[in-house]
This record gives sequence, structure tokens and C-alpha cells, in this order.
Amino acid sequence: MSYPFIRTTYGRRMGALALDWLACMSIVGAFSGGLFAVDPLRPLWIFLLFFAQMWIFTALKGGTLGHHLFGMKVVRFEDGGPLSIGQALIRTILVMLVVTAVTFDENGRGIHERLSGSVLTRS
Repeated sequence: MSYPFIRTTYGRRMGALALDWLACMSIVGAFSGGLFAVDPLRPLWIFLLFFAQMWIFTALKGGTLGHHLFGMKVVRFEDGGPLSIGQALIRTILVMLVVTAVTFDENGRGIHERLSGSVLTRS
């Protein structure tokens, strides 16, 4: 038996992802000389900040800033409860691989969601 979730659209997912990425770009830019300053490590810092915020916010708050602003939350697929730190870490690592985040099953869940036992649902 699985939690009766409401599917999210691909557009909402991508909108939340873009918003989170832009927020990380802005934060890194603010601490590294502005948005247009040249820094060869900037992409690495953005990637690491994005990873950290996705993992921590998903584990503690059920989703990132983008998820919440687009009306979504991440829950356990089995019962709709909050994810554990480990589930959130697995989900985040697999999202960062991109391929697992853009392949969906008949329930609308990506590989990253199936392997972490999670689902992104409307809140």
C-alpha cells in the first residue's frame, strides 16, 4: 500500500529546480564578488550549495524553497511521513545525477524517488 499522493507536473518540478538553482547562484555571487565576477571555482560552489540545501531542507522541512513556493512537498511513499536523513541523502545524490530525475514510472515517480522511497506531491 502506498500513500495516496497527488502528482506534480513536470513544469512545477522544473520551476522549483530552476528557482533553487538561481537562489544558490545568487548566494554564491553575493559572497564571491557579484554575479558577473570571474571565479573558476564558482560552478563548484554553486553545485555544493545546491546539494547541501536540497539535502538539508528535504530532510528537515520536506522540500526546498522552490518546492514550497510551487506548492509541493517530499514525503515517504509508503505512508506520507517525513523522510529520514538517509532517504533525503539518497534522493539528493540521485537528483544530482540528473538522469534519475528525468525518467518517470507509471506513478509519475522518478528513479531517484523510487530508490529513496519518496514521492514529490502537491501540498
